[in-house]
Amino acid sequence: MIGFSIFAINLTITIFLTIVELLAEETKPYIGIITFIVLPFFMLIGLIIFFYGILRERSRLKKGISHAKKLPVIDLNNPRHRRFILLFAVALLFLVLFSAFGSFKAYEYTDSNAFCGTTCHEVMHPEYTAYKYSPHARVKCAECHIGSGAKWYIQSKISGTHQLLAVLFNDYPRPIPTPISNLRPAQETCEQCHWPKLFFSEKRIKKTYFLSDEQNTSWTLDLLLKVGGGNMESGPTSGIHWHMNIKNKIEYIATDRQRQEIPWVKSTHADGKTTIYKDTEADFDTDSLTTDSTRKMDCIDCHNRPAHLYNNPATLVNEWLALGKIDTTLPYIKSIAVETLDAGYSTKQVALDSIGIAIREYYESDYPELLQQKPEKIEKAIDELQKIYQRNYFPKMHLDWTKYPDNIGHLHSDGCFRCHDGNHVSDDGKVLSRECNTCHIILDQKSEYGEKRLSLSGVEYQHPEEGEDDWKDTNCSECHGE
Repeated sequence: MIGFSIFAINLTITIFLTIVELLAEETKPYIGIITFIVLPFFMLIGLIIFFYGILRERSRLKKGISHAKKLPVIDLNNPRHRRFILLFAVALLFLVLFSAFGSFKAYEYTDSNAFCGTTCHEVMHPEYTAYKYSPHARVKCAECHIGSGAKWYIQSKISGTHQLLAVLFNDYPRPIPTPISNLRPAQETCEQCHWPKLFFSEKRIKKTYFLSDEQNTSWTLDLLLKVGGGNMESGPTSGIHWHMNIKNKIEYIATDRQRQEIPWVKSTHADGKTTIYKDTEADFDTDSLTTDSTRKMDCIDCHNRPAHLYNNPATLVNEWLALGKIDTTLPYIKSIAVETLDAGYSTKQVALDSIGIAIREYYESDYPELLQQKPEKIEKAIDELQKIYQRNYFPKMHLDWTKYPDNIGHLHSDGCFRCHDGNHVSDDGKVLSRECNTCHIILDQKSEYGEKRLSLSGVEYQHPEEGEDDWKDTNCSECHGE
């Protein structure tokens, strides 16, 4: 009877969730697994208990062992028995319905962003904060981190159990190390929405930057980013997403955990021809190469911070100045803002207080007249800088933009230059170029106090610091990075 009860309850919940799944507008990662794997497992346990009970009772009867306790006799001709059966049936029906509803709501909650970001995964507070301000803020955590299918659901729950124990015993690294080795291949999830085959042509990007001088001198960069390269049917392919063309295969070896040092790259073309590029300046022994050493290039190798980006303070201050959130007429505000944000603080509250104190003391000391002329502008700047800090710095987890390199671009991390550094050369002399116009075309560049340099065929990049030519042979991140 116990086994049959377990079976019946789980069967009812399975039927209920199946109906919910059929009526749902979109399939969710958890519900199919719970309905067709988890609940049937408990149904099987119920059946095992059920048949064990039958066999056990038959064995007892053969041995002449009578029932230790006799079940009550139900007589439906007895009005009291009928009322009892009716009440019991109604109560059981409500129990089953509420159990099914509760199971569904429990599943629904574990599939929610709040569960991932705040409840069981409180340690993920920095990631949850960054996620809320990311381009993927409307994509549920489980859709990327788990996706559909039983294999990755089970693997994520096993991993989650280990993480839960680490949190309970306060035995987890700060910050959380990346990349995550057991994360699902990004193409299986990313390409549900983004498909490289349909990436065409160029994307125009216009950026406004500010120098760290007294006038916060602005300069603009207008360029075309070559994002195409995914569709062989459209003719010869070129552009960034050539790397992810389904007819091409890029493999590489990284010698560090964060995949920033890549001394060996292998390219396999549609016709099967392969080309191997080696970093001529790296101390790498190809004799140690094994099949387990190589990694096939995936979306996440470049888009490694798609929903959890911690921005460099200079990037955000530039953006805030361009949008007018911070007054550009405040002397040296770009310089003092970046310096104050990146000072390093023990707690978030200390940081917020210190940002206000540092800005006020700076202008009180160097530009006292501004405290009388533009007090509201200074307070507005402090308020915006505190917002920037709260979204990108988390002292409790020892986390800021320096801990996680961003591989999109090449300004604050090596990114593209991990391979396209001019040092990766094939045996026949081909070079992975670091030429600016390889991935983008600079249409125009203009300083606030200079002339506009414009060309539809592309202008040569000119560093805003006059007389600076070291950038031609040096990775940007050596000056602008950590």
